[in-house]
Amino acid sequence: MRKKKPLQMVESSVKIMLLIIGALVTIAFYYININNNEEEKAIRPAVIYDTSVYDSLEGCDLFSGKWVHDNDSYPLYKDSDCPYIRGDYACGQYGRMDSKYQQWRWQPHACNLPRFDAKDALERLRSKRVIFIGDSVNRNQWVSMVCMLQAVIPLGRKKMQKIHGVSLFTFKAFDYNVSIDFYWSPLLVESNGDHPSKHKTNERIVRINSIEKHATNWINADILVFNSYLWWRMPTVKILNGSFEDSTQYDIVNNHNGYKMVLKTWSNWLHSHINHTRTRSYFMSMTATHHKGVEWGMQDDQNCLNETEPIMKDEFWESGSDLKMLMILESSLNKLKTRGVNVQMMNITQLTQYRKDAHPSIHRLHYSPLTNEQLSNPSSYADCTHWCLPGVPDVWNELLLAHMLRKHI
Repeated sequence: MRKKKPLQMVESSVKIMLLIIGALVTIAFYYININNNEEEKAIRPAVIYDTSVYDSLEGCDLFSGKWVHDNDSYPLYKDSDCPYIRGDYACGQYGRMDSKYQQWRWQPHACNLPRFDAKDALERLRSKRVIFIGDSVNRNQWVSMVCMLQAVIPLGRKKMQKIHGVSLFTFKAFDYNVSIDFYWSPLLVESNGDHPSKHKTNERIVRINSIEKHATNWINADILVFNSYLWWRMPTVKILNGSFEDSTQYDIVNNHNGYKMVLKTWSNWLHSHINHTRTRSYFMSMTATHHKGVEWGMQDDQNCLNETEPIMKDEFWESGSDLKMLMILESSLNKLKTRGVNVQMMNITQLTQYRKDAHPSIHRLHYSPLTNEQLSNPSSYADCTHWCLPGVPDVWNELLLAHMLRKHI
């Protein structure tokens, strides 16, 4: 057998190395293009799904029901599989050892919710833009929706980013041309809480008629999901006369009147700026805050800390949920309906009342060092307002999707 000369062997080795380098460069270029969200990305062909499963929900009150333990179907995803869970909601990552709170199914009295199917949901949301607009509880729900959907999307075919210059975060599923966005606007109109992260303040100041600054980012959506409640729990609100830059003159109103005024501004904008043949609108009602353990039979100084089971008493209602605020919202939406604008209220308030077990409490990221006084009394810094993920917000999204999909969006 004829042997290769040394020079030929070197040339062969160089050719092989060049081929390998070329292949690696091609692969790298492919993934860079995917991550840069270039326009030429292929979109997955549409798949036809059976819609009859949602037709059976017509006429069913999805919000009247009970919690049923179901560790076969829940959780819908693992927290370790969703890289988008913020420190506020990542209870397992911050020391929570129990997991039963993740395993509860909401069972409406008059019907059965279809089992969640991420691919089915993405297919039905194909070429749609969904925006969650509101406060940190709405952000909690947005992260939940992203986690529910992203698990079936391959790496490189999805992207999360903060949009520069506005309070907008967007998650994109390229194969379905779907965008699931969150816009921070806790009081809906322009306020002193508009910065998405630097908004700690002991007072609420709003420009009652100034909504365009935010709302211009909502116009081209197919589905709008609003909420606004947490930031209205202070007893008074300052109504600024003029701009934040030029004016120090303001009127003071109670929180109920301020809420009415803002919802009127929001309603007028929605009526005049949104194409309601294209865009569907939803408003999430307030959610429970379990700060007073005495209300479910614990000692007066206890709260949601160390709670591991739901409340099973029918119609339980915790004192932090302001029923008058809920009535103001219902009234505003009813007035909008008489003007031809149908905003569906997602009345999740009662179903959250039972879930004292599902809050982060102390199992979350703390943005400031804890003091010795706090450390000696963990209940004092327990978060009984937001919700662990996976958990209760996943059910809100199942209900939201059921409402969307039974209307054949």
